[in-house]
Amino acid sequence: MNEQSIKEGKTTAIIAYLTIVGAFIAITMNVEPKNDFARFHTRQAFGLHLTFIGFALFLSVSFNKYAWFGLYIFYIVLWFYGFLGALNNKKQSVPVIGPYFQKWFTFIQ
Repeated sequence: MNEQSIKEGKTTAIIAYLTIVGAFIAITMNVEPKNDFARFHTRQAFGLHLTFIGFALFLSVSFNKYAWFGLYIFYIVLWFYGFLGALNNKKQSVPVIGPYFQKWFTFIQ
């Protein structure tokens, strides 16, 4: 991947990390001029947002204050890791669950 490709996909990659709506916008932005850098970060961000929403729905059944703190810390740390990777033009997976997002979300082109 060359610098020009990264530069073209950087805006889409950053938008993907801005809420789940941003991830959907990034998916549509990357439809026609397919960019590998944008696709990578869109998958990472989409997976992070879905993981957070899924665990939040699970925790909403039984309220446990410490579990919620853990979920938010987990989400914020991984979100910053991915977002800073997009800002610094790096194609680095989110620790632990990032490689799974690349396998699971292959429909994101």
